[in-house]
Amino acid sequence: MAAMAIVWAAASAASASDDVFTVGNYPVDAEAANAVAAKKQAMSDGQQAAFHSLLKRLVPVTDFDRLKRLSGLRSSGFLEGVSVRSERNSSTRYIASLDFSFRPDSVRSVLQQEGIAFVEDQAREIIVVPVVRTADGSIDTGPAARAWTNAWRGLDLEHSLTPFALQTVKGEIHPDTLKMATEGRGAERTLAGEYGSPYVVLAIADPDPATGRLNVTMSGIDAVGSFNLKRSYRIFDGDTAYSMELAAVVGLGVLEGRWKATKVSPASSSAYAPAYSSTGSGGGVAVAMRAQYQSLAEWSQMRRQLLSLPGVEDVRIEVESARGADLTLRFPGGARELATALYGSGLALENGADRLILRSSY
Repeated sequence: MAAMAIVWAAASAASASDDVFTVGNYPVDAEAANAVAAKKQAMSDGQQAAFHSLLKRLVPVTDFDRLKRLSGLRSSGFLEGVSVRSERNSSTRYIASLDFSFRPDSVRSVLQQEGIAFVEDQAREIIVVPVVRTADGSIDTGPAARAWTNAWRGLDLEHSLTPFALQTVKGEIHPDTLKMATEGRGAERTLAGEYGSPYVVLAIADPDPATGRLNVTMSGIDAVGSFNLKRSYRIFDGDTAYSMELAAVVGLGVLEGRWKATKVSPASSSAYAPAYSSTGSGGGVAVAMRAQYQSLAEWSQMRRQLLSLPGVEDVRIEVESARGADLTLRFPGGARELATALYGSGLALENGADRLILRSSY
């Protein structure tokens, strides 16, 4: 255990890279009167959409409103180049997967001029293991498993702020390991032993045809720390693959959001500035809040998410009921920093009528 802790502490730090200014594996699709016009339209629309995707990649969610100032910018003024990964066309349609590279200095300049905080340092690479469970909890190796893996493979693994490598489920990862992970009961040691790294995140998909939902749990250790996050997606018209694609996109957004929250300081961002917080002493600033939830099971999950957040300490529950709880805790930087750090953890800290409100964000 001690040896493993030393390895974790010695892990490489983030590095700045122009790679994040490339939006890779971006899908484009357009129809027009002829093939030439269709390709031109797909390139133009895709380039603009990829540029907006880049801005959202770099900017913390707390500053997304400021991006409205840049809505009139044309991506052509920032484009460095386009490369084709794959393409096909008919006489009236063009479909492709493209890499759009944008000029780093130009993008940095416009964000700085507008006073918009951004992050360009990439986190250390982690391992993501997509896995699908059947109704009885066993590991699915059929079409659903392939669709879930392909959904993650279709993302921009290399240029993300949080780059990752995909690996398959290894032999010693049993249904009991997945159960422990979904329940937040500490499967990290098993994962570290199997994959040779502590930085492993399980992306567990549980399709539920009876309710028409795809339930997804992301559990493990990313570049920020340990976390356990659950989210449910509606399956429309039985199209589980489409829901999986959406879930993978959101999953990557969670990883990037957690990373950005640790990199942007309050002074450099318009991050949430709550009206109610108390002064600090000791290892952190005291923050008082009321947790709101619909069931005690939800409250139990919220507590686990809160306690697993690095920096949270001295949690004290003053009053607890079936629908709410009053609590205090300490966190470095106080309520502002806590609200930012909670992004991507499945919790949100907001201003209420007379106090801060903690609730599930999904």
